[in-house]
Amino acid sequence: MKLYIRDGRKFMRKIAGYIFSIYALLTFIIMMFLLLPFIVIASFFGKVKGGNMIYSICRFWADVVLFLWGIKHTNIFEAPKVTGHAVIFVFNHISYIDIPFMLKTFRHEPIRILGKAEMSKVPVFGYIYKKATVMVDRESDAGRTRSVQQLKRVLAKNISVVLAPEGTFNMTDKPLKEFFNGAFKIAVETKTPIQPVLFLDAYDRLNYHSIFSLSPGKSRAVFLKEVLPATNAAALKQQVYKEMEEALIRYKASWIKAQ
Repeated sequence: MKLYIRDGRKFMRKIAGYIFSIYALLTFIIMMFLLLPFIVIASFFGKVKGGNMIYSICRFWADVVLFLWGIKHTNIFEAPKVTGHAVIFVFNHISYIDIPFMLKTFRHEPIRILGKAEMSKVPVFGYIYKKATVMVDRESDAGRTRSVQQLKRVLAKNISVVLAPEGTFNMTDKPLKEFFNGAFKIAVETKTPIQPVLFLDAYDRLNYHSIFSLSPGKSRAVFLKEVLPATNAAALKQQVYKEMEEALIRYKASWIKAQ
């Protein structure tokens, strides 16, 4: 009897999860279409001014949808957020919900997010994505080179960049995947500091296994201390990786399994 009750509750939770995820998707799409005209207008104001306007619109979008989804976001500052100069923010990438979390995390400073080129192919959303990000095509050497040059131009305009050095979702039970070199080479070449940011709850709010796993709850972003650029990109990468890994273990990130 207890087994039937337990299975019944599990089934009902699963159905509730599907209903909530469909509701969340609909609110996301409705907000996207409502804000699309404003994004189109902002795009005529140029890459810098227009880009900053688009980010302001997208931040409003994130504010509304996360509120409607019952997700409360908090920024935790182990070290002050870097201000007054451009910085490379690096974060751990583990969920599709990282995008609205980024827009809640980086509120006032001008930023550009490094995004995957394939996302620009999604109807309507792809247009917004293309206007709001610096896109990288990792399948092409020429595409990677173009994105690096774009990021350098953005930093030269005193605009910070946000990227995931893991490149794609961490689908392991370890704190982090191996990092790519790009962010650290750019930091060394442009003498730009790096500030690591941890997303502690993205995995629990929307698991990468299914778009129907969305759940309300908390969202925390932790700002770690600024890491000054070294003369060696490999050493810089190792230092940032170590500090992020240790912090994720300290905060007991839920996807980490005992080794």
